[in-house]
Amino acid sequence: MRPLRSVYRILDNCRRRRWYSRNSGGSSCRVLDGRALAHCREETLRHLVESVRRAPCLTVVLVGHQPASEVYVRNKQMACARVGIEFKLLRFPDSIEQHELIGEIHRLNQDSSVHGVLVQLPLPAALDANQVCSEVIPVKDVDCFTPENVGKLCQGNPLFIPCAPQAVLTLLEEAGSQLEGANALMIGRSKVVGLPLSMMLGHRGATVATAHSLTPPQNLEELCRWADIVVCAAGVPHLVRGNMVKKDAVVIDVGINRLPMGGIVGDVYFDEVIQKASVITPVPGGVGPLTVVSLLENTMLAYELLYF
Repeated sequence: MRPLRSVYRILDNCRRRRWYSRNSGGSSCRVLDGRALAHCREETLRHLVESVRRAPCLTVVLVGHQPASEVYVRNKQMACARVGIEFKLLRFPDSIEQHELIGEIHRLNQDSSVHGVLVQLPLPAALDANQVCSEVIPVKDVDCFTPENVGKLCQGNPLFIPCAPQAVLTLLEEAGSQLEGANALMIGRSKVVGLPLSMMLGHRGATVATAHSLTPPQNLEELCRWADIVVCAAGVPHLVRGNMVKKDAVVIDVGINRLPMGGIVGDVYFDEVIQKASVITPVPGGVGPLTVVSLLENTMLAYELLYF
């Protein structure tokens, strides 16, 4: 049986292939095709799953009936099916008490058939999401939310790499971005993307600035023009405009926003920024598919940690 700790090395063959980038007509900017790259990584991961005696198992805990959460969970379920990872969904009503939900988490911690546990956020306001997520044991915390795993991430020695930041780093590698010595701007400071990714970019030698909802607009524009790499995860449609971006910058759009009149757009005004950037990611089809694959890779690594 091949050593599972080599999962990231095995998946490196996808990173070295360039067919999943495409040029946009009328512009020299490269548009990174996250769907194609995710498909490549899924195929490699599927072969890896087939090589083990027992399929890894990911369990998702879903509380309530938020439409967006339903979509995200369904995407994870379909991705698990494609690579052969077992998927379990535990649904609970909005009325569940905090201690009851924590009890369910403890049961999953002790279940040897479950290798990865993910609490789908957001939780209802009556529940303490930080406390609930902290109850997952670190070795099954495939979303990297527990204090232990966040601490290891801060030290530069993570047990798991958070899924969305890992997706961004994968795309930066595909873009050929030199992080050491680069100026990087992280727009957004969420615990899911902004905070961990800022640390990870710093660990890789970038000079990192962070902008957020309290950053004055004029300062945001100045920071954008300063940055060689712009990563936006603010949840604000078309926040980054073409006149804000440095020529030949690498722009990664993590945002996904549903417009009132229908349609999905990112935090970056794609049609404008593509005229200035050297590399850009689309929405949808950029960071999102790779975020799901990163979760599956973490589940595989959790399997390894529990059995090897």
